[in-house]
Amino acid sequence: MSELHSTKEKAEQIIRQYADMIYRIAFHNLKNPADTEDIFQEVCLSLLTKNAPLYDENHIKHWLIRVTINKCRSFHKSVWQSRTESLSSHTELIAPEASMVMDELNSLPTHYRNVIYLYYYEEYTIPEIAEILGKSKNTISSQLQRARKKLKKILEEGEQL
Repeated sequence: MSELHSTKEKAEQIIRQYADMIYRIAFHNLKNPADTEDIFQEVCLSLLTKNAPLYDENHIKHWLIRVTINKCRSFHKSVWQSRTESLSSHTELIAPEASMVMDELNSLPTHYRNVIYLYYYEEYTIPEIAEILGKSKNTISSQLQRARKKLKKILEEGEQL
């Protein structure tokens, strides 16, 4: 019984430590607070019920990111996708100067958004992102470069208006 108790305590500690990251990744992908909460709960449940690497500090963060992104992908494929609300109604939560960049970032395809998020917000290296997303380093590097170009073009067009 004490092993189960210590596992539960460790899972709770991990959830407290990474809750903000899980929530941001889910919100970044879903753009809806209610759906984000659902995904957050599913990730936490997976942490408790799946064979998560609870005692491996090097892999738990990667595992959580991968599970969160995969759950978001599954959600997008589900019938509930049609009820997703636009992020534009929630941009008032973001600083005004960052709001425009966030809106434009969210106009990028999901695979570009994930790479940008992991690189700039979570400060992962390209090899780490490749490992997390299960892609080659060259693919991640190309996606990051393309995402930057697309975002730059979108932002420059916005300034001209």
